[in-house]
Amino acid sequence: MDRNVNIITDLDGRKIVLINDIRFRSRRGIDWKKVEEFLKEYIGEYFEIVETSEKIYIGSDFPDEFSHSNDTKGLKGANMKAKANITPAIGELVNIAQDKVEYPDYDKKHGTKAKYGWYRYNTRFGIPVYDEYGNLERYNIFSTRMIVRCDEDGKLYLYDLVRTKKETSEPHKQ
Repeated sequence: MDRNVNIITDLDGRKIVLINDIRFRSRRGIDWKKVEEFLKEYIGEYFEIVETSEKIYIGSDFPDEFSHSNDTKGLKGANMKAKANITPAIGELVNIAQDKVEYPDYDKKHGTKAKYGWYRYNTRFGIPVYDEYGNLERYNIFSTRMIVRCDEDGKLYLYDLVRTKKETSEPHKQ
């Protein structure tokens, strides 16, 4: 995979994944089938969360859930574009994830898919903003919540990235 991704630390000591590999440029519509196809390249890989030393595997259900979940369908504008463009940085987003919280399977809608529960982690990333001449102006910083399922094989699997939102603080300057 050809990627242009870096991890930096902000002034508060929190990690941010800077994504310079913008594959999906439109704010009006994203071809989520292309996003799904790109994510299929990750199936079978795993990444480690630095804070907890947990291995997070990428299962065959991740690309479809990421691309077609209710969360994805509800996104618009910059948040939609941001979620589509985190695809080259999945490993780095997992690496810097923090604030692990256990969650129940609400309404038992996932059955045995997460036999031993669900976990949520927070992670952050930046998407570049260019001026009319194509020069880097700044990065818009976003937060997203990583949903991880604990399967009956005892492994943790990335399920989706939800609640992708632009942070309202001052954007990070290059």
